Amino acid sequence: MTHEHALQLEGVSAGYGHTTILEDLDFSVAPGERLGIIGRNGAGKTTTLATAMGLTQMRKGRVLLGGSDLTALRPSARANKGLGYVPQTRDIFSSLTVEENLRAGQNRKSGESSARLLAEAYKLFPRLHERRSNWGNELSGGEQQMLSIARALMGRPTILLLDEPLEGLAPVVAQELMAAIKVLAEERGIGTVLVEQQVNLVLDFSTKVLVLERGRCVFYGAPETLRSERSEILDLSVGIRKVAVTARSLA
Repeated sequence: MTHEHALQLEGVSAGYGHTTILEDLDFSVAPGERLGIIGRNGAGKTTTLATAMGLTQMRKGRVLLGGSDLTALRPSARANKGLGYVPQTRDIFSSLTVEENLRAGQNRKSGESSARLLAEAYKLFPRLHERRSNWGNELSGGEQQMLSIARALMGRPTILLLDEPLEGLAPVVAQELMAAIKVLAEERGIGTVLVEQQVNLVLDFSTKVLVLERGRCVFYGAPETLRSERSEILDLSVGIRKVAVTARSLA
C-alpha cells in the first residue's frame, strides 16, 4: 500500500521539445524512504527529477504527491505542495547573504516563523550559521551545496529531489553532506530521491534503487538484491563490474 504522502510517477513518458527521454516510468518514494537513481550518462536521471518537478514536457502518465495529481501544476505550485528540488547547478543567489538566500526559500503558506526554520537549517549545517552574513559568491562549493539543500528545506518539503549534490566536492565535505541528508530521512522523515554518479555510495545510502537505461527502468528494488542477484545490471547499465556486497555506513 502506497504511503499517503508518497511521490508517485505513473506510466510517465517525458522529454524536451520533440525529444522523448523517459518511457513508461513508474516509481514511488514515501517520506523517510531513500530512493537512489543510477545509470550511465544520458540515461535520463536528471530528466526524471526535472519531470517530477514539472520542468519537462509530459507525453503521458501522471505525477502525484499524497494522492493529488500534480501533472498540470507549475514547479512553484509543486513546491508549495511539498516537493523540494536541489538542481545540479545549485542556483543560489550570489548577490544575497546566506541568510537572505535561506529566507528566499521559505514557504510563506506554511505559517511557520522564519526564526524556527532558520534555526533548523543552522542545526543541520552549522557551517552556514558561521557564514550567515557572507554573500553567496563568497562560499566554497561545499558550502554552496549545503545552502542549496538548506534553502529547499525552508519550503518544508515531504520529498526532496537531489541532483548530483556531491559533484566537485572534496571527500570529507561529501561525507558531511551525505550524513546530513541521511538525518533528513531518518530523523525528520523526509523522503529523498538521489541522483549521483558514485554508484557504491548510492547503493549504501538507498533503501530502494532505480536503474535507468535509455530512459527506461531496468531495475527497481532493494540495493541488496541489485548487488547480489542482479549484479549483471550494474555492468550492462552502469558500467561497474565489481561492487562491494557489504554496505558501508555513511553515518
